[in-house]
Amino acid sequence: MSRVRLPAEHDRTPMRTRPSWVDDGLFPFESRFVDIDGHTVHYVDEGTGPTLLFLHGNPTWSFLWRDVIAALRDAFRCVALDYPGFGLSTPKPGYRYLPEEHADVVSGFVDALGLRGVARVGQDWGGPIGPAAALRRPGVFERPVLANSWAWPVNGDPYFEAFGRIAGGPPARFPARRFNLVVKAFLPMGHRRRKLSPAETAHCRRALGTPQRRRASAVLPDRILAGRAFFTEVEAGLADLSRLPTLIVWGDAQIGFRTRERERQEAIFTDHRTVIVEGAGLYVESYAPEEFATAIRDWSTTR
Repeated sequence: MSRVRLPAEHDRTPMRTRPSWVDDGLFPFESRFVDIDGHTVHYVDEGTGPTLLFLHGNPTWSFLWRDVIAALRDAFRCVALDYPGFGLSTPKPGYRYLPEEHADVVSGFVDALGLRGVARVGQDWGGPIGPAAALRRPGVFERPVLANSWAWPVNGDPYFEAFGRIAGGPPARFPARRFNLVVKAFLPMGHRRRKLSPAETAHCRRALGTPQRRRASAVLPDRILAGRAFFTEVEAGLADLSRLPTLIVWGDAQIGFRTRERERQEAIFTDHRTVIVEGAGLYVESYAPEEFATAIRDWSTTR
């Protein structure tokens, strides 16, 4: 039997339908697709009411917001997209998977859907990508919800310097692309209160199922240090966003972001409410979805 080896660009063939490996029971939402500047962007759009725009981190996709969306769609319009190269979204040729490019895509996505009065909900890389998009679209985003993230340069911080050089260096990028190392390492470390089920793990791995697809997750660790210009831009714009009412939902048992990152967010966004989820790891929305959703619901009713 002959075996045909497809070129890497085969992984860029736009998906317009949901692949069969996505379990309708685990992800019970309609998959939608929209063209954004040559990218085919997958998203879900559930419920009615004030708009929540969910922005994921690395190496995740809209799948990790599923339980929060299910809990909130009775009172909110819940919109969650996958950045190009993540989840079910397909990048255009030449896409470099940089955070500033993801912010451009989020800006185009907001335009395409005509979203206004948006509360952006950002975790991990969604933390800096969210304000970058907000600065590109003044007046569109009204209130941020921040979960275990940061939004400023970390060059010179020994903690982040070590992580950026180890996880973002060439020795780590090869296994990240060849063996899906980011998914296999980050997700277990980021789930403290419970372990992902085999089916949940499969959905994270299948979304980055080829070396070409894994470029998206392999690039971002390097940008923690190499993306200093992007983070400097975001930090400079935070003053324009700092007066917005802000909710901070923080898992306190994770190695990615420390108490000092949370306290800096609190100092920037003076009109804030902080909810500490004790024992929660980096992916607080995934394994403490009830507490996450309750925090948003309670905060919204008091604004």
